[in-house]
Amino acid sequence: MSDDDTTDEDRPRSTAAAAAAELMVRVDHPGWRALTADPEALVRRAATAALDLFEPEAVELSVVLSDDPAVRALNRDHRGKDYATNVLSFPPAFTPPVQAGPRPLGDVILALQTVEREAAEQDKAAADHLCHLVVHGVLHLCGYDHETEADAEDMEAVERAVLAGLGISDPYAESAETGPTDARDGRAA
Repeated sequence: MSDDDTTDEDRPRSTAAAAAAELMVRVDHPGWRALTADPEALVRRAATAALDLFEPEAVELSVVLSDDPAVRALNRDHRGKDYATNVLSFPPAFTPPVQAGPRPLGDVILALQTVEREAAEQDKAAADHLCHLVVHGVLHLCGYDHETEADAEDMEAVERAVLAGLGISDPYAESAETGPTDARDGRAA
């Protein structure tokens, strides 16, 4: 989504309580279970925290815990970038204008080895980094982006707020060893 496509009216609206989400979590790589005992529960917790703030209607969301080769192929085929990134978000290809049941929100796909590497480089708990990237991916599907510095600051402020509600430290805070971090494209700032 480009800046020209988004207006304040298009941005998600805060609600006191979000409608129920149909959340499907698929673990494609066994390494996720080494990262955290129950990756599905962790993903549900993070995704629900983001959706509770921004989705006033019932939605359908899929989160896939994959690996670097699969995410690299998706990134190459859909974004023209031939490298693995930490998280990709894909809105639904088609949404019927009138539909009974939850509105399709899209898919979030994460790359295990990149998530683990970034967490180690940034001296963060891998489970916390996973939660951050799930929130980041869901916010993309809710209309947030970071194409401009102003958009990035808005998105990061929302990420910080959602993660604080989960008891997770500011993911953009500077580390004495690594400096500032940037989840925008899975690379150091």
